[in-house]
Amino acid sequence: MFHLAVDSAIELGVLEARHDSLLCTLVDRNREHLRRWVPWLDNNTTVSDSRAFIDQARERYVNREGLDAGIWHRNRLAGLVSFNDIDWGNRRAGIGYWLSSDCQGRGIMTRSCAALIGHAFGKLDLNRVEIRCSPRNDRSRAIPTRLGFTHEGVIRQAEWLYDHFEDHEIYGLLAGEWPTSGER
Repeated sequence: MFHLAVDSAIELGVLEARHDSLLCTLVDRNREHLRRWVPWLDNNTTVSDSRAFIDQARERYVNREGLDAGIWHRNRLAGLVSFNDIDWGNRRAGIGYWLSSDCQGRGIMTRSCAALIGHAFGKLDLNRVEIRCSPRNDRSRAIPTRLGFTHEGVIRQAEWLYDHFEDHEIYGLLAGEWPTSGER
């Protein structure tokens, strides 16, 4: 299964069934924080829901359709970073992510995304990576900017978020724009 050491404090890895309680607790602790940005909270309220997500994520990984990796910061589950969809025909993937509110502001997500992008362009031989996020989510929008993505525009009313449609800013990065060596 997928495992990637990002640095001495961060590791990415596919979640296992034994992580279902950890994931459920993390989501519960961050429910109010996450509700502003993610549409799936009402469908993830129990340990069984978290187990079903983990099972589906593992199946997507095995079938090479996506990758949902837990972010482990100092051996503690801190969030998730994902290839939400991998389009092998067009050699592209979209990255999604969320991080516990108590772990924000430390560069954890930027470093995790950078590692996943390196994996996309290196091991997976993809040509394009996209990040989409709400125009109102300044923290999320800062990540693709920091990582050298190009802002490509806005997709209007791209996602239903509980009681309204939310626009998405779209950012793209091509393999030729990503440094293959050296520090980012």
